Amino acid sequence: MLENSTDPMDTMLKWTSIAGRCTRHHECHNPKTAGATRRHSWKPIFFAISLFAVSVYPHEGRGADGNWHASALPKVAASGVPFEIDLAHPSGERIPYTLEITKHGEVVFTHEGTLPETIQGVKIPSAGRHTVTLKAAGDTRVHIIRSLPGVLTLLPPIMAILVALIFRQVIIALFMGVWMGAFFVNDFQLVRGFFYVVDHYTVDALAGESGADHVAVSVFTLLLGGMVGIFSKMGGTQGIVNKIATIATTPRRGQLSTWLMGIAIFFDDYTNTLIVGNTMRPLTDKLRISREKLSYIVDSTAAPVAAIGVISSWIGFEISLIKDAFDSLNVDRNPLTTFVSSIRYSYYPILTILFVLMIASTRRDFGPMLKAERRARRKGDVLSEKAVPISNIDRDITPAKGVIPRWYNAALPVATVVFGTIIGLVITGRSALMGSGQTSWSLMEAFRASNSFDALLWSSLSGCVVAFLLAVGQRLLTVSEAMNAWVAGMKSMFMAFIILLLAWSIGSVCVDLHTADYLVSKVSGVLSPHLLPALIFLIAALVSFATGTSWATMTILTPISIPLVFQVTQQNAVSGPAQEAILLSGIAAILAGSVFGDHCSPISDTTIMSSMASAADHIDHVRTQLPYALAVALIAIFLGYFPAAYRIPSPIVLLVGAAAVVGMVMLFGKPNETDGH
Repeated sequence: MLENSTDPMDTMLKWTSIAGRCTRHHECHNPKTAGATRRHSWKPIFFAISLFAVSVYPHEGRGADGNWHASALPKVAASGVPFEIDLAHPSGERIPYTLEITKHGEVVFTHEGTLPETIQGVKIPSAGRHTVTLKAAGDTRVHIIRSLPGVLTLLPPIMAILVALIFRQVIIALFMGVWMGAFFVNDFQLVRGFFYVVDHYTVDALAGESGADHVAVSVFTLLLGGMVGIFSKMGGTQGIVNKIATIATTPRRGQLSTWLMGIAIFFDDYTNTLIVGNTMRPLTDKLRISREKLSYIVDSTAAPVAAIGVISSWIGFEISLIKDAFDSLNVDRNPLTTFVSSIRYSYYPILTILFVLMIASTRRDFGPMLKAERRARRKGDVLSEKAVPISNIDRDITPAKGVIPRWYNAALPVATVVFGTIIGLVITGRSALMGSGQTSWSLMEAFRASNSFDALLWSSLSGCVVAFLLAVGQRLLTVSEAMNAWVAGMKSMFMAFIILLLAWSIGSVCVDLHTADYLVSKVSGVLSPHLLPALIFLIAALVSFATGTSWATMTILTPISIPLVFQVTQQNAVSGPAQEAILLSGIAAILAGSVFGDHCSPISDTTIMSSMASAADHIDHVRTQLPYALAVALIAIFLGYFPAAYRIPSPIVLLVGAAAVVGMVMLFGKPNETDGH
């Protein structure tokens, strides 16, 4: 076996996963032993250097040698959790091979075949170091893979979540979670894992497979912050506040106005979050509405609205996943009409939107949100004493002296982003369809094939240009002042960018550790057909909560859940109409559970962006939103997905769920403060 070999066998394997002692030195005051102490004082230093060297030395089995490509090989597996191995040869030739996985010389898995081939259902039954040996074309390749107890795969996200909630230090919490995962991935090497956080996970978050999307979100966020900086400096934000204040004169009307704006911007959750939060924050502050309540309304009218919108940046992604699942089953079914039919089963997003409306209109709250709202009403403190907002655009950017607040100086840039995004979705979708040879297309087809990230970048840049031209053209700001405001607006988003970067990194940790695969394998043991929708919702919620991403959760669960529904319903001889109800509610449960877990998770990007746009303390946002999200989820499970699986018509289920939402708010909610309206 040659080091740094360039043999084609080096690229043969492509692996795809689915599934000390602390001593304290005291100075010796005994003259007889003082010399001995000085003579041996080098030992702690030697010990520390040795520990560092051992920790960072690239041991065998870490994928660092020349015979393996570290980027393509898994370093770890979860014991008992199936994964697949995709074997290929660069030449494309069919070559016989033998693959063995052994532990201490005992074979735990073996397979023979001919390249290329995908070996599915590979399991490593026990924890520990295992040797993977591939023999093909007269050559042998050896790789060491460590199998971890499945429960360890849950520890990094749990660590991050608990530290964030207990100590209120989000950045430190996320870093510790990523570090723990890197510690497991790197064969329990503490120092090596520490540096792996930076040289691998944070770099890959911006330069890996999903790096382009993450960079697009980051640039979009920065550009939108810059746009807000410009129109805030020229008094546009104050103009919006003055205009809406003539209608939204009370906290209730302010919350309802925020809710309506969240419903209106239905086509993208990122756009919704950043525009609604940044636009309404000055008004809600004036009306003594807590930042916790603002961030809750923003968060709960962003993803829920975009997720069930027939025209949104989500629809192409959702339909593509459904189509791939149908194709794998050879089922001839239209994925678009299937998705549209499943919307009526999206109980959590629908009931969440209704719940926000009830909370806003009744002036009732419960749990931590009640405390936050009473603090804001009585004292005027929109933030708690210990709050640390993750963006400070209000503090960093104040209107320039002498400017006259005009509402359209903010409304026009915002409208540019809103309509620019819609136009961008159509243009990118049309371009993709025409590039594939399709000469005629509909609006729905264009949205389905669109590139939402390009559309967001185009629209946010256009919004910046419009804001700049308005500021300079009206001589409200000089060119230098406008540029300084633009930069200050982007700088206010820097802390949120760091948190997003670490949140994406811990998502990569969960992929490497097979966290989602472990959760799915453990929770999916209950296979009664009528329990499937509720079970799928719970699995999606757990995966989304642990990984902090709804889209990745849908990517993982859709190709598993849809075939599972077909298999279980056929095995149990479920009738056609009942199977249809279970299928549609199961598809909706994937989406709804993903959104719910995303809402509850402090490591979720959309939750972070809601805190950022509202200039709220992130942990305060999570703590106050969690009881509300849990309340709606319980209603969705017990009064939604259980009855739906027994073919109770969805309109009746929604009416019962809506009644439960109203009853919960009226029963458990208490008046936050009488405002006279």
